[in-house]
Amino acid sequence: MQGQSQQQAYDRGITIFSPDGRLYQVEYAREAVKRGTASIGIRTKDGVVLVVDKRIRSPLMERTSVEKIHKADNHIGIASAGHVADARQLIDFARRQAQVNQLRYDEPIGVETLTKAVTDHIQQYTQVGGARPFGVALIIGGIEDGEPRLYETDPSGTPYEWQALAVGADRGDIEDYLEEHYSEEIDLDAGVGLALEALASVNDGELTPEGIGLATISVGEEGFRQRTDEEIEAYLSEHGLLAAEADEETDTDE
Repeated sequence: MQGQSQQQAYDRGITIFSPDGRLYQVEYAREAVKRGTASIGIRTKDGVVLVVDKRIRSPLMERTSVEKIHKADNHIGIASAGHVADARQLIDFARRQAQVNQLRYDEPIGVETLTKAVTDHIQQYTQVGGARPFGVALIIGGIEDGEPRLYETDPSGTPYEWQALAVGADRGDIEDYLEEHYSEEIDLDAGVGLALEALASVNDGELTPEGIGLATISVGEEGFRQRTDEEIEAYLSEHGLLAAEADEETDTDE
């Protein structure tokens, strides 16, 4: 009984380390991230690709209200997995940091600088009593000095730089697919195809434009660009991942 009460004390106190050096509330926040639908980021030689699973719980829900990809600045995009409300708070913080940097220094904020500002903000919530960690992970991708950069934020407040990654549900399976098929030499279009194929690998090989969010951040003047349903459908059709096409093939075989 005494051991159980000690365990509960470590569970409830964000500022208390367990005897084996763990912060249970941070670990629980990571579990919250795993419950969110998947988001994928891929760095290519000419830009960054962000793809998210926008699974709709009900046909009555407005699709536009499900936001998992956000524009932080003209050259930076953010994808999230986990608690949507927590993600909104962090994305608003990131946007303010980008605006302050532009006003103060008259230049766009660096992707690494922005990521570390966000993770510093996240980390504060692992040291303050009466607060809880953010139950969300972000993929922050963008262009810095003409080079694509891709980062992940963790509920502990630790930034990681990646070539390709996934956060949220099925992370391990998606990253196994990326490790097998990723190449540093792929271009932006190939990166989009790889991200969609990786997501389809955990969705029975079929995707619909309505259930996908896609954005690219390219080197050059275009910068951040959110892709339309028509463009997503074209990509899915090109790679043989469109659910309607697969259904038609099945009907023909019968």
